[in-house]
Amino acid sequence: MKILELYIHIPFCVKKCDYCDFLSFAADEQTQKSYVAALQKELVFYGAKYKGRRITTIFIGGGTPSWLREESMQAVMETVYQNFAVDGDAEITIECNPGTVTEHKFEVYRKIGINRLSIGLQSAHNDELKILGRIHTYEQFLKTYDMARKHGFTNINIDLMSSLPGQTPDIFCDSLHRVLQLKPEHISAYSLIIEKGTPFYDLYKFDAVRQEAGMQTESLPTEEEEYQTTKMTQHILKEAGYHWYEVSNFAKPGYECRHNIGYWKRVDYLGVGLGASSLIDNVRYSNTRDLYTYLSECENIHDCYMQYPLTEGVTGSAVYSADGTHILVPAVNLHAAAEQTTRNEQMEEFMFLGLRMRDGFYREEFTQAFGIPIEAVYGDALNHLQQEELLLKREGRIYLTDKGMDLNNYVVAQFML
Repeated sequence: MKILELYIHIPFCVKKCDYCDFLSFAADEQTQKSYVAALQKELVFYGAKYKGRRITTIFIGGGTPSWLREESMQAVMETVYQNFAVDGDAEITIECNPGTVTEHKFEVYRKIGINRLSIGLQSAHNDELKILGRIHTYEQFLKTYDMARKHGFTNINIDLMSSLPGQTPDIFCDSLHRVLQLKPEHISAYSLIIEKGTPFYDLYKFDAVRQEAGMQTESLPTEEEEYQTTKMTQHILKEAGYHWYEVSNFAKPGYECRHNIGYWKRVDYLGVGLGASSLIDNVRYSNTRDLYTYLSECENIHDCYMQYPLTEGVTGSAVYSADGTHILVPAVNLHAAAEQTTRNEQMEEFMFLGLRMRDGFYREEFTQAFGIPIEAVYGDALNHLQQEELLLKREGRIYLTDKGMDLNNYVVAQFML
């Protein structure tokens, strides 16, 4: 049975953070209920379309999924179980923000099979949390973490963000040491990126240009300070027993995020919800980002399904009935875009994503995916990077050196076709 990863997007937030460019927004309770009903219809539809697949991981992201009422989250997960073949040992993650969870929510999460939490701390310093526009304090985070442990969660990720305005390497490492005292199973430590369309872009766009050019900055850390923070983070976490397995992800052995590894290995994944993306059979899909279009098209999905129960699948506006007759129904237009990736694009993605992982990939995996040896396509680039001591080829495996990981953007640019 072919595997499929499932991503569920919950776009709602109490308040959008000042640095955030994700598809998220505040919404009233009625809007949230309407969205959940639409999401269930989409899940029923795709459950029928991909009933020949088994779900190995589920990731509920946002937005702030933990802001959603617990009965709504339960309804979503029950719909998943009723319509998809979910593995008994599937990794099921939900993103949580401090200040949005309760004892009862954690009880419900456990009941509905959620077994991994990703808690967005970002900083252990309240002044930095205020700068970011976060709704919580460090003390509220500690309360949330304690509640999670009390309710039996044994696989917890904590997000930390570096390169904040006014932050020095020592300030970030203080946050890191505080987190380590809690002994989470996984830590995501990544740098702030100043994105267009955010309040931070208006405040720091010129400083971000200076930073990228290696110039002296006013508010953001310099390029050298960023590098110092990165190297200190890697050293501290290694000493604490965490495996650096991807550019910005660290885990205790056996707790690497299976869902994200699937992304980096180009495992097929289905994204449901507003603006969600999918990669299935080398076709990339993106759902509409307009809420009212999404609600309307999910209603169309429901009407189609009720009229013509799906047993095999859907292609465009074509639905196959139980007896195999080809029937045309009103077009379902959830996808704002659908793009067949070219063979060259698939090979580029294989390299870009595979080399994000600390252990890289096996040469044979490339051959199995594309039917030719990797040297036939990338021989010159591999040799060049090996000579520059950025890449290693050992025991059938291709992976980056520490220096190569530090220069990841430069390295992956060598694999453009």
